[in-house]
Amino acid sequence: MWIFNSVFGKIFDALFYFFRNTSPWIGMIIVSFLTGLLMLFVFRWTSNQKGIHQVKNKIKAHLLELRLYKDSLSLSLRAQGNILRCNLRYIGFSTKPMLVMILPLILIIIQLNFWFGYESLTPNQSALLKVKLKDNQNPLDISVDIQTSPGLDIETLPLRIEEASEINWRFSAKEGGLQQIAVVIKGETVTKKVSVAQRPLSKVSPMKPGKSILKQVMYPTEAPIKGHLPIKAIEIQYLTKSMSFFGWRIHWLIAYFVLSIIFGFSFKGVFKVEI
Repeated sequence: MWIFNSVFGKIFDALFYFFRNTSPWIGMIIVSFLTGLLMLFVFRWTSNQKGIHQVKNKIKAHLLELRLYKDSLSLSLRAQGNILRCNLRYIGFSTKPMLVMILPLILIIIQLNFWFGYESLTPNQSALLKVKLKDNQNPLDISVDIQTSPGLDIETLPLRIEEASEINWRFSAKEGGLQQIAVVIKGETVTKKVSVAQRPLSKVSPMKPGKSILKQVMYPTEAPIKGHLPIKAIEIQYLTKSMSFFGWRIHWLIAYFVLSIIFGFSFKGVFKVEI
C-alpha cells in the first residue's frame, strides 16, 4: 500500500512543484482544470453518448409539449410522465461513468486535503503531539521517549491518558522548515514530520498511520509504523485551512468541486461530450 501511496503522492508533488510559492488558488485552479478534463474523458468513454443525446432531446420535446398543451390535463399529465421516464433513463446512462469516477476522485480528494486542508505551524506556535497506542496497550506501562530536531522544543512532560490509550506532549516551533519528532519505544525509533512556516502551497501531514489499510488510505503521506510496535498512529494537531475569496472563507473542497464542474461544462463542447 505504501508503494502506491508514495508513487501517487509524487504525482501531486510534481504537479504543484512550480506553484508552491504562489497563491493556493493557482494550484487549485490547475488541479480543478485537470479534474474537469478527467471527468469529461471518463464520461465520454464509459457512457452511452448516443443514448444521452436522444434522451435529452426527448426531455426537451416533452417540456415543449407540456407548455403547448398546458390547458389539457390529460396531455399535461402524459407529458409529465414521459419527462419522469426520460429522467430515469438519463440517470441510468449516467450511473456507469459516475461509478467509474468515484474511486479516482476519492483518492484525488484525499491527496488534496494535505495540500489545502491544514495550516503549517508558525514559529513560537504550540501544538499537541499524540502517540496513540494499540487497544491492548496501557500507556501507564509503556516507556516512551521523544527527541526533536533543533527547530522544535518540548514544553511539557508526557500526559498519559489511559481511557484513550494515548500519550500526549505539547511542543512549540522555533524555526521554519520541515522538522522531525522521533518517538523512541522498545528500542526502536519512529519519526514524524512536522511542518513549520512552509510555503503558501505545501503538503502538511497530520498523522503517521499504523498498519491499518484504511488509515493508510486516509493518511498516505508518510510510511506506516511497523506492525510489531505498540503504536497505531502518531498525530499532530494542526489548524484547518480555508480558501479566501474576496474576504469570504470557503472550504477548499467546495472550491474544488465548483471549479471542476465549471471547467467540465466549459470544455464539453470542445471535446464533444454529452453530459
